[in-house]
Amino acid sequence: MKIRKNVKISELTTMRLGGAARFVIEVESPEEVKKAFDFARERSLPTFALGGGANTIGHDEGFDGVIILNRIKGIEVIDETDQNLIIRGMGGEIWDDVVQFTSEKGWSGIEALTDIPGTLGAAPVQNIGAYGQDVAQVIEKVEAFDTETNQMATILPTEMGMGYRKTIFNHGPNAGRYFIVAVTLKLHKNRMTPPFYTSLQNYVDEHQVTDFSPMNIRLMVRKIRASKLPDPKSLASSGSFFKNVMLSDVEADTAEARGIQVYRGQNGKNQINSGWLIEQAGLKGQEFFGMRVSDKAALILINENAKSYADLARARQYIIDTVKEKFGFTLEQEPVEIINQ
Repeated sequence: MKIRKNVKISELTTMRLGGAARFVIEVESPEEVKKAFDFARERSLPTFALGGGANTIGHDEGFDGVIILNRIKGIEVIDETDQNLIIRGMGGEIWDDVVQFTSEKGWSGIEALTDIPGTLGAAPVQNIGAYGQDVAQVIEKVEAFDTETNQMATILPTEMGMGYRKTIFNHGPNAGRYFIVAVTLKLHKNRMTPPFYTSLQNYVDEHQVTDFSPMNIRLMVRKIRASKLPDPKSLASSGSFFKNVMLSDVEADTAEARGIQVYRGQNGKNQINSGWLIEQAGLKGQEFFGMRVSDKAALILINENAKSYADLARARQYIIDTVKEKFGFTLEQEPVEIINQ
């Protein structure tokens, strides 16, 4: 267990904003998790669990508590049949390494989620999703340290309240209660088939692709993402900054009648791409308050030279207000924030 003092949150997150955290602890085994929380409890300090820092934003005043970094590694095959592959991965595993592992084996379920930055432990928190797949479709269980009982707990999908970018791990009274140690996923042999999400379908049509194996879907998505999304290692960004707008079937009909692009899902789960709204509002490529709306994907907000969280907040509000005025929809931020209670 590695303990450091006064570590800048800007060094731990890909948006590169935020003052110092009082303590940062890296845990590398399940046994160290309890020790880390005991360390915080003995000092009456709040805690914040962090993976790769790709979907998290720090504040200027820092965090007067303990940030616990999940660095627990390992992937194992629990069971493999003709129909399913069940794997158990530790929370500190890089998410894309898990996608690579399953895609190489020819199993489907998460191949379209390739190149989403972050860790496996963070994936269920946001119920990450892309191109018609999300973690809720494949998750079997989560093993987590329960900070209320001070013990390990097993949480099943029916208990996770999984919706669009929403789970019990990040919303409601239990938000922040669990530190995810391991995740069990169940993959299958059923391949993705057309029609795909718009950008993926466009790529398939343009290149006349007929191979929809998990590995080829992964490769196509990687190329699409590389053409649109900045590498957080070279450009400060937290990935998709705004959630897509969710609509009922009736709301989707109304939006389409107004000429707004709607991605139709099942059971009334329809979406408007927030990037499309931002682009149509004339903000794509624009820079304000040190933040720039990406000229490749308007859903991405890049920190060009912002010096403070206040700069980000002003840029965010300008985008929200502009889209609201033009379309009547209120955009909601996707990244979580490390704040003092």
